[in-house]
Amino acid sequence: MSSSAGKYADAGLALVPRPQIDAVYAKVTRRLVPFLFVCYLFSFIDRSNVGFAQLQMKSSLGFSDAAYGIGATMFFVGYALFEVPSNLLLQRIGARATLFRIMVLWGAASAATMFVRTPAQFYLLRFLLGVFEAGFFPGIVLYLTYWFPSNRRARVIALILMASVAAGFVTGPVSGVILKSLHEAGGLEGWQWMFVLEGLPTMIAAGFVFVLLPDRPEHAAWLDDAEKARIREALEETDEPLESRSLLRVLSDPRAYLLAFGIFVNGCTGYFLAFWVPTLIRELGVADPRAIGLYTVIPNAFGIVAMILYGRHSDLRNEQRMHWALAFVVAAIGFVALGCTVQHSLPWTIAALAFGGSALVSSTPIFWAMATRYFPKGRAAAGIAFVNSLASLSGASPALVGLVKARTGSLVPAIDVMAVMLVVAALAIGYGMRNALPAAARGPHGR
Repeated sequence: MSSSAGKYADAGLALVPRPQIDAVYAKVTRRLVPFLFVCYLFSFIDRSNVGFAQLQMKSSLGFSDAAYGIGATMFFVGYALFEVPSNLLLQRIGARATLFRIMVLWGAASAATMFVRTPAQFYLLRFLLGVFEAGFFPGIVLYLTYWFPSNRRARVIALILMASVAAGFVTGPVSGVILKSLHEAGGLEGWQWMFVLEGLPTMIAAGFVFVLLPDRPEHAAWLDDAEKARIREALEETDEPLESRSLLRVLSDPRAYLLAFGIFVNGCTGYFLAFWVPTLIRELGVADPRAIGLYTVIPNAFGIVAMILYGRHSDLRNEQRMHWALAFVVAAIGFVALGCTVQHSLPWTIAALAFGGSALVSSTPIFWAMATRYFPKGRAAAGIAFVNSLASLSGASPALVGLVKARTGSLVPAIDVMAVMLVVAALAIGYGMRNALPAAARGPHGR
């Protein structure tokens, strides 16, 4: 592209000046992405808050570690089984109606968990939570296709996916306060209040879907006619119409499976931290749920800082592959240290969690930057959805960890396996993605 053409956006024939189209999409991003981010944040809170609920549920209801682990995993069973049917329904009723339906039903299922009394009831409601949430991410992707051309869509998707990281920062303190402060209030236990108070916001947010998310650009009152025209031109000129072809190309790409393996390991280790760290802290002598919640914030606080600084360094170097691999190696070292300290010292356990957890968290945005850079613009949405769907298999890990703990009485064997998986993934990505990423022009931030 010549220097003259470089002044224009990717709208091709329309030759819209780049500052103008960039300003339009900055406005669209400000209007749409924060609400979608919050919705995705709620989804991760509602799927992972069981890690705090079990601090009281296991003793109150007599659940074993294995029963808890199975219940945590049943969410992902329902999610995987009903992903395709939900997507078929999505095509019939549209993205906004899909998001509304999903959020109302999963919020109701999460709140209804307060009525659980037996393991079978626990398994059923966790399964239903997965069934109702299935299709949520594809619904978001479909909605974004109405607004963002393929060459802008991938980065927006990655930004929304970062809500899973933010959820780890929110869930602990909020859940801990509810468990402690509302225990036995109104005749209900703290874990019952937790499910109600963290499930209802999702249902309330669902009511704003039709208010805050216009169906398409032409329906947005906050866009003028010129801005709507620029969005329409960008969508018409840059998008590739054959989505089935892009999906087939993704399915036949070995490196797509390699990327999926990397985020699968990220999911296994991340779900371990989400579902089992509260148990680790309690077994080291911390009984107050509020204190446990605050302790879980420490690794996430370090993680947020590491994510920002390490992500900035990756941007400045315009490099993702080795940054991601190095983060996984550091996370593996943290898990090894965790295995050595978890049965002996609370301060050293928190330090190991902060060290390994911050490395793991900092790898997430770099991974999605790498994935979205790897997939060409016509395959970006399909590639991200494919990688994310395979990564959902990591949801089986909580049940496996629960079974290991039930058999051995310790989480150390599971921690050691996680460390090995991190090293294997680092080596696989570091070697397998060599020369795989296209050169990217450096912008003001090194991209």
